[in-house]
Amino acid sequence: MSNQFSRTELLIGKEAIQKLQNSKVAIFGIGGVGSFVVEGLVRAGIGSFILVDNDEVCESNLNRQIIATTKTIGKSKVQVAKERILEINPNANVQIIEEFFMPNSKEIFDETVNYIVDSIDTVTAKIELVMRANKLNIPIISCMGTGNKLDATKFEVTDIYKTSICPLAKVMRKELRARGIKKLKVLYSKEEPIKPNEVINNSQVSDKYLSENEEKFTARKHTPGSISFVPSVAGLIIAGEVINDLIR
Repeated sequence: MSNQFSRTELLIGKEAIQKLQNSKVAIFGIGGVGSFVVEGLVRAGIGSFILVDNDEVCESNLNRQIIATTKTIGKSKVQVAKERILEINPNANVQIIEEFFMPNSKEIFDETVNYIVDSIDTVTAKIELVMRANKLNIPIISCMGTGNKLDATKFEVTDIYKTSICPLAKVMRKELRARGIKKLKVLYSKEEPIKPNEVINNSQVSDKYLSENEEKFTARKHTPGSISFVPSVAGLIIAGEVINDLIR
């Protein structure tokens, strides 16, 4: 009999489907990467979720976040993601936590969590998440930088200590080594980061226009550029790693 996971069952088997339905995954950061992680996981059959993010959907999210539409602007990301999960699988269990995870955050997860996905941007928060996962012996995959990238084929899943090129991975290697963390599965890109302000510098913009809009351009220099097909690919690769690890 056909059901929403019948095609997946043909690929991985009934036992694996049941295992996914009994699994709980915590996703930290429901942005360009995290929203597609959630999408890949719920469509594959994950039964329980913890979604952690304190942000709201804004207009600049429309270019890359699957939860972002003109109708969801201004709404809580975790709430929108929860509603989307339940529209796909009404039987899913979804816990949402509207919080910006940091080292001083309360205990959000325990041993009942089967996998953790780190798709947050702040280095101190990423390190804390890895430390907590390591303490509880929960598998975790951490996403390195996906901003300022245009080549989605350059992503690779590896150990943090085998990474190169990515500036965020470099910082993470140093900080984790200092804390005695021996390994960490990560997704990172071998593509050299593009400098967003190069587009501004190379464009034919008058000095008058630049001076009148100096504040806007200064802010843009510190904001990573993004495009629809890079963080989405990263999120789906991570979802695939989680699924394969859980059923392996």
